[in-house]
Amino acid sequence: MTEPLRTLALPPLGSLPLSRTDSDRDGDARTTENLLEKLWASEETKVLPLTRGKAPVEGTALRLLAPSELERPELLVYLGRINEGSADAGRSVVLAVLEAEDPAVAPVDRWLGLREVAASLDARDAGLFVEAAAVANWHATHTHCPRCGTPTEVRDAGWVRRCPADDSLHYPRTDAAIIVSVIDDDDRLLLGSAMAWPEDRFSTLAGFVEPGESLEAAVVREVAEESGLEVRSPEYLGSQPWPFPASLMLGFTAHAVTTDAVPDREEMRSVRWFTREQLFTEVRDGTIAVAGGVSIARALIERWYGGPLDEEPSEARP
Repeated sequence: MTEPLRTLALPPLGSLPLSRTDSDRDGDARTTENLLEKLWASEETKVLPLTRGKAPVEGTALRLLAPSELERPELLVYLGRINEGSADAGRSVVLAVLEAEDPAVAPVDRWLGLREVAASLDARDAGLFVEAAAVANWHATHTHCPRCGTPTEVRDAGWVRRCPADDSLHYPRTDAAIIVSVIDDDDRLLLGSAMAWPEDRFSTLAGFVEPGESLEAAVVREVAEESGLEVRSPEYLGSQPWPFPASLMLGFTAHAVTTDAVPDREEMRSVRWFTREQLFTEVRDGTIAVAGGVSIARALIERWYGGPLDEEPSEARP
């Protein structure tokens, strides 16, 4: 069994909302014959229903069901076993992908998305919800063989899709993306407003890693493309899954060699330097909005700021 994540050393960004987990994915068990049938027949199994990215929520927790409380859907995925010390310790968890919200499971207004509830969930539920959302997104978009177009069959407890025409196996994919806090010699932070966002929304710069590219090279390239700036010394700070639909955000900080920021006007509408006082004032007054609390972007911003953005900046901040 793999070591529970809660015992591992944390990176500089600390425990990010969507990086927490309190379950063992139990990958070795996925090839067990008739695993899902055996689990569905056991009342000890916990079931997480999910539809269109939403799960049933009670208060600040996911509503996990017994198999008998739900009609079995076509798609099930084995999510793993809950770690000792957490609620329902040792129980196996199965994802049940439904067609629509089921009012018999929870009122329609209590089926919520990951972004809405992640910050209030504990590590067990946050980890299960992220895993479920990511694998469900993969199944929804990879129903056919990319080689020949034949509909694929679900295998290995939901973690493989097999093409019956050529026997090829297809696995869930994760798209690596960098996200970076760029800081200059005056300790200002660079934020940008993307063309796809409202004009008052700002965040740290980010972009996908290209084939054959290192993470550090992606940091340098993306910053140059979006802002025209040259940066050096990219430093890794932490990562967070972002299953919207299938990204892994790898957080960096980097030092600006140049400071004349110019948006590319394709992806970025504007790019601006902020002092801590400017950022605090504009966020407080509603002049701008920044990334939400569940995002790694917010963690990068508050690491530079030295604390929560709703607190006035202190001269003692690093």
